Parts: sequence; C-alpha cells; structure tokens
Amino acid sequence: MESNCIPIWEKYVLSVQEAASYFHIGEKKLRKLISEDPTAEFILWNGSRPQIKRKVFEQFVDRKLTAI
Repeated sequence: MESNCIPIWEKYVLSVQEAASYFHIGEKKLRKLISEDPTAEFILWNGSRPQIKRKVFEQFVDRKLTAI
C-alpha cells in the first residue's frame, strides 16, 4: 500500500503545530499572530481551525526580519 504522506516542506498549508515545528516558532506566538490579525493573507480558515499558508508565511517572516 502506498503512503500519502507529503513532506512538510512541500505542503501548501500547515497546521499551527506543523508551522511551529517548521519555522521554529512557538505555537503560542503563532496563535497570537493569528488572533492579532485573523484576516492576514497567510491564514486559511478551515472552519474554525486556522491553517498557515507556508510560502506566504515565509514571505511574511522575511518582511518582518528585514524591518528589524
């Protein structure tokens, strides 16, 4: 039987837990970012569950780092 596991670095959207692991950011920090701007372009809502758009969040992080 073939596994349908997609590597985390190839996924379009990540759960908060996956994003925290992938970006080395705490889950609390991610949830704070989500609560501060629930309409942010890097968030895809699946019902009441936020999903993080990986590439868009990477761009968001890059912009924040260059602003420092």
